[in-house]
Amino acid sequence: MILKYLLCYLLACLAAASYPDADSLEKRAQFNTRDAVPAEYIARPYYPTPNGGWIADWKASYAKASAVVGNMTLAEKVNLTTGTGYFMGPCVGNTGSALRFGIPNLCLQDSALGVDDTDGNTAFPAGITTGATWDKELMYQRGAAIGAEDRGKGVNINLGPTIIPLGRKPRGGRNWESFGADPVLQAMAASQHIQGLQAQGVVATAKHAIAYEQEQDRGGPFETPLSANVDDRTLHELYLWPFAEAIRAGVGAIMTSYNMVNGSAAHANSYLINGLLKDELGFQGLVMCDWLSQNSGVAAALAGLDMAMPGDTEPIPLLGLSYWAYELSTSVLNGSVPLSRLNDMVTRIVAVWYQFGQDSEFPVPNFSSWTNSTTGELYPGAVISPVGVVNQHVNVQGDHANISRAVARDSTTLLKNADNILPLSTNTSLKVFGTDQAKNPDGINSCSSKACDEGTLGMGWGSGTANFPYMDDPISAIQLVNSGAVSYNTDTFPSGLKGAAEEVAIVFINADSGEGSDTVEGNPGDRTESNLYAWHNGDQLVQDAAAAFSTVIVVVHTVGPILLENWIDLPSVKGVLFAHLPGQEAGASLTDVLFGDYSPSGHLPYSIPKAESDYPSSVGLTTAILGQAQDTFSEGLYIDYRFLNKNGTAPRYPFGFGLSYTNFSFSNPSITAINPLSSTPPSRASKGVTPVYSTAIPPAGEVAYPANLTRISRYLYPYLDDPYSIKPNATGPYPYPDGYSTTPQPDPPAGGGLGGNNALWDVMYNVSVTVTNTGSRSGRAVAQLYLQYPASSAFDTPVIQLRDFAKTATLDAGASQTVEMTLTRKDVSVWDVVSQNWIVPEVNGAYGAWIGQSSGSLDTVCWTDVRGCLQNQTSPVAT
Repeated sequence: MILKYLLCYLLACLAAASYPDADSLEKRAQFNTRDAVPAEYIARPYYPTPNGGWIADWKASYAKASAVVGNMTLAEKVNLTTGTGYFMGPCVGNTGSALRFGIPNLCLQDSALGVDDTDGNTAFPAGITTGATWDKELMYQRGAAIGAEDRGKGVNINLGPTIIPLGRKPRGGRNWESFGADPVLQAMAASQHIQGLQAQGVVATAKHAIAYEQEQDRGGPFETPLSANVDDRTLHELYLWPFAEAIRAGVGAIMTSYNMVNGSAAHANSYLINGLLKDELGFQGLVMCDWLSQNSGVAAALAGLDMAMPGDTEPIPLLGLSYWAYELSTSVLNGSVPLSRLNDMVTRIVAVWYQFGQDSEFPVPNFSSWTNSTTGELYPGAVISPVGVVNQHVNVQGDHANISRAVARDSTTLLKNADNILPLSTNTSLKVFGTDQAKNPDGINSCSSKACDEGTLGMGWGSGTANFPYMDDPISAIQLVNSGAVSYNTDTFPSGLKGAAEEVAIVFINADSGEGSDTVEGNPGDRTESNLYAWHNGDQLVQDAAAAFSTVIVVVHTVGPILLENWIDLPSVKGVLFAHLPGQEAGASLTDVLFGDYSPSGHLPYSIPKAESDYPSSVGLTTAILGQAQDTFSEGLYIDYRFLNKNGTAPRYPFGFGLSYTNFSFSNPSITAINPLSSTPPSRASKGVTPVYSTAIPPAGEVAYPANLTRISRYLYPYLDDPYSIKPNATGPYPYPDGYSTTPQPDPPAGGGLGGNNALWDVMYNVSVTVTNTGSRSGRAVAQLYLQYPASSAFDTPVIQLRDFAKTATLDAGASQTVEMTLTRKDVSVWDVVSQNWIVPEVNGAYGAWIGQSSGSLDTVCWTDVRGCLQNQTSPVAT
């Protein structure tokens, strides 16, 4: 926070010394030149923006919103659509207000794993850790707990969950914020998170739309963002899938990404926002841009953007400049932005406010993102700011440490357990190596945005983080259980040290990554320096320990897959635990498993290959020294396990893999048809009516500066000094984007409800299996359901694709539980680029519903055509 405040100060000085001339924005735009993208990936125009309010679940909120918006002035409308500027309020993002109607400045705050930039909060495990639990109930509970803390701090809109990146690029910097490298795992985790968080009255934000898979060349000061070039089918079946489920779950906000998509900036991509999100997927909430990514005013509004964050122009904030705010007022008065578009923007925002009950006893922010002090500047970005109480130091933790510990514990993934070395006895003679075992010696929050890899790695770095209230580090927890454990807090193995036969070495290693706004140890967000190997010479530390000790346990804290081949087969390496990114409860959650109070039940949310070359070359990091990087998703549907399976490449550990201290068997599989299949879904529902307002351009005086307003320098207002001089079409016809039209598009056949045609969620088949604990210890199992399409299908499909999963309760030895999973119409469909609809490729075909404990451990299959199941079958994939 101190670094952020210093940045604010420096930028403020810059702004005071050199205010830009009138054409500086035009000059700046020259740096954002766009290179041609491959012809087949051009984003087609999609106008106008579909109005919100036609979905039944949102009708009541839209009715309330329309009654308010119909009586708003132009200034009040614009005020809610635009951030007040960076550092211009208590939160990382703050809108203007409409106080006549009781609508305050809305507070938007990071992050997806807890309330960022404050105190009295919980630092929850990261998204990738949550995905590794494969536990829908825990996913919901974590979301609910984060929502409760947001509400307690006065946050209206939480900037999470992160559902893109999908993990297409294993080195991608922000993969750890998401739930895993599969669209269904990602979607189900996001749905549970959103429902839990929004049950607290806080708005969730599904981000980042879309195809945002690396940090380098994502766009920054004077840098042209890369273009992510994705074909239509891949977009629907992989990257849009989690957004459809988020919208189905009722998510209130969506954030666009920094990158371009098929040559068009994501925040001004009319096909993405108007066509896919708002029309095909029926999104009723608000679409915001990511911070300082907006580089157009009229074009972004017409493309469907509803909220500009933080309000400033890119690339440098704190100059008092905006593409919206007063400029949006100008655009409405001169007719370049239709009033109907502004009305829909603000109606969506107000409807979201009503939808989650924020009109009734919702707290105002009681913290400052910019300082820990109790008193301070109310608007730190201003040259001169009023001062007041900015931090009330409200503790919102409740009992959330228990949830945090449960997520961290139940995600812990056992990859190797030779000779059943684990769990350890509490009196085992232990030597513990690696700096990852202990908290950062400089302070657990000493690195701004966690942009360092010092001590126990509890989360990656960037905006997706939160302050640690404390760090229960592994060595403290280990020594609490085993007081004789000896710590060697170093990443270099001590010279001459030799382990006795009865001694066990525990070696901690890690691999970090984060947002491209910071570079850590040469890594610009993405993992570039150590590639997919452990940081800080971790492989050598394991090898040296394995040479000195006969028994070595490796504990890995990591943002994603790392290569293990340098040491995984060494005979001394008996046990390997992936503890992912555990947040504040890194210690006790690990010792719960390490010493056997709980059996490990985590499963990998990605594959671990034997070599990085096992991945397709197209998922490498893409950069350009000059011009614009073109990141073409030429691998299509084939990422992670899908690509490995297609090529018959056995991974070191497959997607979904995880061992237990006990054993489980699957029996009595069954499949039941619920609804008849047809090649296409039933016809979609027609859109209902949406709010209607006057289209007359409002009086210019509505955006004149009020005479009694005390202006805050650099604060972004909707007001103009001389609004009366602005006339409609005064300079001739406006140069609208290519393809712009005010004629509504035909209803997309794949739409009609939240997330798409409601029939896509009709259950076609129920699949059940009985899970029995056949071992001697209690534990939990995960049943995973993968679909294999008929061999006769004309569509190219991955060998298997995850479609559902279920985690058992804790089963005592000998106990059983029957778990239920489903296959929906969408699950057995493919996206047809010709008809622009989801179709079932073989209505009477033999779809195989494979059941197992990982994608590489499938020996039970249920066939849809004969409604029968077989066990002890040969897996369809290489293992």
